[in-house]
This record gives sequence, structure tokens and C-alpha cells, in this order.
Amino acid sequence: MSSAAALPDTTVSVREVFGIDSDLLVPAFSEPDPHVPGIDPAYRFNPSVTLAILAAFSRNRRMLLQGLHGTGKSTHIEQVAARLNWPCVRVNLDGHIGRLDLVGRDAVVLKEGRQVTEFQEGIIPWAVRRPVALILDEYDAGRPDVMFVIQRILERDGKLTLLDQNRVLDVHPGFRLFATANTVGLGNLNGMYHGVQRLNHAQLDRWNIVAALNHPPAADELEIVLARVPEMDTPQGRKMVASMVAVANLTRAGFEVGDLSTLMSPRTVITWAENMQIFPDPAVSFRLSFVNKCDEAEQPVVAEYFQRCFDAELDAADLNAVRPGAHTLAAMAG
Repeated sequence: MSSAAALPDTTVSVREVFGIDSDLLVPAFSEPDPHVPGIDPAYRFNPSVTLAILAAFSRNRRMLLQGLHGTGKSTHIEQVAARLNWPCVRVNLDGHIGRLDLVGRDAVVLKEGRQVTEFQEGIIPWAVRRPVALILDEYDAGRPDVMFVIQRILERDGKLTLLDQNRVLDVHPGFRLFATANTVGLGNLNGMYHGVQRLNHAQLDRWNIVAALNHPPAADELEIVLARVPEMDTPQGRKMVASMVAVANLTRAGFEVGDLSTLMSPRTVITWAENMQIFPDPAVSFRLSFVNKCDEAEQPVVAEYFQRCFDAELDAADLNAVRPGAHTLAAMAG
């Protein structure tokens, strides 16, 4: 599958591969490529979002996946691509990524012992000429000059013009374009995502599919955490994780009504469970995983959530309890 002209040469059953009740068959590659993400066998797919991603792959639709931080938006796309053997590349549109980084620039290279100026193409010209799924992470944090570079290839039959080279690139029929964002183009409405921009609505209108991935139901989140931290998959451990997920849901409810300025994402719950392997006291590991990220004035509210779910107090003494013994230090070193 190294040829730039390669196209999907097989299909996979959505029911068999993703466990979703659908007769849909999706194009795929029979052989992996070095750019195909690794498969996480424990990954749990959100059915509606998975079907939207599969539609984007099978019908060549441009897809924007929006949701709160830590919900696994990019990972979801990657894990779908992994099961389709579809090459996938992620680019983070932080504030330092500019137009030349994406399109390319002239660079001085050494050829036959002489310095010559040569055009070095960026990731977008490289990707559009190949059967690659390009994921633009933090799409709503991209600079305006970057946004307008992307706008032309948002159209399914769009071509990419390289003004510096006087070239027009045809887009490979196997090229797919995805983006992930914390907002849906309306800017930073609640103060949680500094640096995001209001998106040009003419560009936002070019995304064919817009889906949302937010916090999973408590039962699903429990299984997600246990899949990541299998050491806790015991009767006692499951009860502990259920209480951790309950705390997380209380922080989310508190955020919605304005009691908290931050919330626990599924990623934070996984981190808490992982830290439990180092600091077995749930109060200590909770403080180190989440409480210390909160505003000091809001920590009593978080402590109340913890008390409700664990029937135990969370106080300042918990931090002083962090006195790793030899076995804990050995575990940390390992």
C-alpha cells in the first residue's frame, strides 16, 4: 500500500468489526501502512459517532468532531482508521502553526556538495496526494491564515493551489479530512478554552458532517476506565471506579450550574485510577489527579462531592499523607 495511487481494496462489516447493529460495509485496505494507527483492542466505540466517522470514510465527507476536552475525539477517529487499515496523520493547529508550515517553504539543502534552494512541501500537499486521513486537532485554535489554506480542500472535489510553485494539486480520491474542536466555532463562551477563535461561518458551512462526542453514560465510562486500568477490574475495584465516575458526574453537573469553573473529563478519571496504583488512598490520589487543578475557593465544593460518593472526608491532611514508601517508589521507578 505504499503507492500514492492506492485505493481501498476490500470492505469490512460494521457489525463484525465495530459491534454496531448495522449492515453497512465500509471500504478498507487489506494491508496496513506505516501510518496506520495501532489497534487498541480495549477501545469502546460510541455507536452514533462511529457511524458518522464511517460515513465520512466511505462517502468521502469532510467531518468536524466537537466535544469537551478529554473525551477522546482524535483517538476515536484514529481507532476507526486503525480497523480500516487507513493511514492517518494528526496535526495540532496550535498558535505557532502557520501557513508555511502546512503548505511548505523554500529551504537550503545540500546536493552534491553544493547548497541549493529547494521547495520542501508541508503536510497538506503531502497528504492530499495520498490515501491518508488527515486530522486537524484543535481546529478552533487555528490562526486565520491557516484556516484559509484549509478552506479550499474542504470541498470534496477541491484542488490545492501552491502559489509559490505555480502548481495545482489534484486531491487523491482516498484522501479524507477530519477536524476536532472543543467548541463549534462560536469562540470561548465559558472561559474554559482560552485561545480558541470564532470560526468563519462560510468555512464552517463546508464541513459535511458535524458530530459531538461528550461524556459517556456512567456504565460506559466505568467500562472505559476498567479497560484502561485492568488492575481495578475486581468486585472491590469496580465499586471504587463506580464511585469515581459518580464524583466526575457531580463535577460536570456543578460546572453546568456555575458551581465549578472546571470539570473532570473521562481522561481525568482514568488518570485518577492509574494514580490509585501508586497512591492507594482514593483521597490522596484524587487530590493529586484533580483537586489541585481546581481554584482554591472551589475545593470545598469538590470535597463535598467526594464525601457524597465515598462517605469519607477530603481535607488538607490528605496531601501530607503522600509519603511514598520503598515499595511505592519502586513502583514509580518501574
